[in-house]
Amino acid sequence: MTKILLLSDSHSYIDDRILEYAGQADEIWHGGDFGSMDVIEQLEKIKPLKGVYGNIDNAKIRSEFPEVGRFKCENVEVLMIHIGGYPGKYTPLAKQEIAEKAPKLFISGHSHILKAMFDEKNNLLHLNPGACGKQGWHKMRTMMRFVIDGSEIRDLEVIELGPKF
Repeated sequence: MTKILLLSDSHSYIDDRILEYAGQADEIWHGGDFGSMDVIEQLEKIKPLKGVYGNIDNAKIRSEFPEVGRFKCENVEVLMIHIGGYPGKYTPLAKQEIAEKAPKLFISGHSHILKAMFDEKNNLLHLNPGACGKQGWHKMRTMMRFVIDGSEIRDLEVIELGPKF
């Protein structure tokens, strides 16, 4: 059983609440737009960090994280792309990656819109944790946490961190 904290769009912002939730997870996954190496370094001090770079991330971050993340957690194939869209509205890159090898779990960020949707056509779960940072048009800062147990994804929770103001 692996407890995952999923966040995205921190835009250089991190606080004690994010770090507290990170400490409760086994792994931290970030869907891009870290914004700064400081965010990465603080998260990596706590638990193993997986992620992809986002459109605001600089060359240093892009050298440390891929544009397309593919990995396995227990028996779950995971695909992560910062600008990936969502079921019925995937970006060209996401469509291509899903067509080549459909994952069981597809994660994106970028939109700052929290979504959890099942894609029946591709038989996958899509998650976008919204934005945990203070930059952007969202009003509520959000993250997600869930458990991967073998091939099962369960216990999905939305974490509201409070207004971005």
